[in-house]
Amino acid sequence: MSALKAKIEDVFNEPSCDKNQGKDAKARKKGCSKPLTPGAAAGGCAFDGAKIVLQPVTDVAHLIHAPLACEGNSWDNRGAASSGSSLWRTSFTTDLTELDIVMGQGERKLFRAIREIAERYAPPAIFVYSTCVTALIGDDIEAVCRRAAEKFGLPVVPVNAPGFVGSKNLGNKLAGEALLDHVIGTEEPDDVTPYDINILGEFNLSGEFWMVKPLLEKLGMRVRACIPGDARYRDIATAHRAKATMMVCSTALINLARKMEERFGIPYFEGSFYGISDTSEALRQLAALLVQQGAPPELLDRTESLIAEEEARAWAALEGFRPRLEGKRVLLNTGGVKSWSVVHALQEIGVEIVGTSVKKSTPEDKERIKQILKDDNHMFDSMAPRDLYAMLAEHKADIMLSGGRTQFIALKAKMPWLDINQERHHPYAGYDGMVELARQIDIAIHNPVWETVREASPWDADGNLVSSAPNPGENDDTPLAEPVHAFRKFANSNADEMGEC
Repeated sequence: MSALKAKIEDVFNEPSCDKNQGKDAKARKKGCSKPLTPGAAAGGCAFDGAKIVLQPVTDVAHLIHAPLACEGNSWDNRGAASSGSSLWRTSFTTDLTELDIVMGQGERKLFRAIREIAERYAPPAIFVYSTCVTALIGDDIEAVCRRAAEKFGLPVVPVNAPGFVGSKNLGNKLAGEALLDHVIGTEEPDDVTPYDINILGEFNLSGEFWMVKPLLEKLGMRVRACIPGDARYRDIATAHRAKATMMVCSTALINLARKMEERFGIPYFEGSFYGISDTSEALRQLAALLVQQGAPPELLDRTESLIAEEEARAWAALEGFRPRLEGKRVLLNTGGVKSWSVVHALQEIGVEIVGTSVKKSTPEDKERIKQILKDDNHMFDSMAPRDLYAMLAEHKADIMLSGGRTQFIALKAKMPWLDINQERHHPYAGYDGMVELARQIDIAIHNPVWETVREASPWDADGNLVSSAPNPGENDDTPLAEPVHAFRKFANSNADEMGEC
């Protein structure tokens, strides 16, 4: 636990965080986490955060050293997509019981689980996750992993991020530390080129990185490692030979980007693939860094040519949506990189932003939002559900973009909603992703269901039918006092309009 405590203090003391460096030494040690509100949803523990960052490494076996519930709550909870092995979606857990804990059988059970995975699946590596229970009872997963690696001849990586040490965001960073300590730099590639890059903090949600990768390939850039989206173990092990890094979500892995720059001399920048302008700027910055690192200068000209071609195609596709979306008001309840990158993307098609959440955003994210929106009046750290509901019910916004946990607020207000977080089913990255985002917003806002659900019901508070069309076969003068009869008559009279179910 002393090693973990030191690691947490090191993560909290992040030099790349301007806000953190503005604190005194005592405040800096406390980190950036805020105390949780009792009874409120905390948004995930450190173990959950580590699992989110590492599970999309697709060919690795992810073994949870814990009672069954820990793996049950964290398994397959992101929409990350894989183009290769599906081993990462297989659930592995030691399934500790009370008897195992009382009798001190945790470490032996962990070793046996590692052996079974190695013999049955032969993965290139096994990631072993500590959890609250196993950390509290003192199981030494690092010692077990070292012994298992020697015994079975494959990397066994300890991920020391038990849930009780902090928030999901802290777990993200501890996962990055595990990669630095045990994976990155452990293998040497034999195919290094001047065009090798790393992408950090990209999760390939709904396969959206696959919409960006072809652009990089057209420029001759090769993604040495995308961490974690659709990654392979060897990709990450050789990531130290890349020439440049793009950081997509600094909230999650800023420590990884900074330390890779310090240890291996890989410069990085923070960018976004959401929106036309941001995608173009990301390509420009990647090209510029590669040229600084020794790539031929003609890469800059080829990049500008590709940007001009792709932008013209994307703007032409978006023109069809502009008359239907221009002036529409969006309430954005998300965080992190999306708090500013999606704002910028939506403004490009004439959409007005009436509010954006900055709860999970860094100070740099907030500064970008101020520059984009020209002020901070539309920024909110946390808006209570009743306030979100009031804003929608009073028609101060035409649609809310958020995660699945707040969709029912919009639906209760009878207003359109679109998933923008990890559960979404549509990719929004790159030029084609921007067109898809506009298409989905258009579909949501102009769905005829909203006009229907906002109509007044055809019966009064007592269940009496207020008005109805003639219903052949029934006496139209007969009063329908019971609500169920009123509903039947209304449904029958509108059968032609409603169609068959």
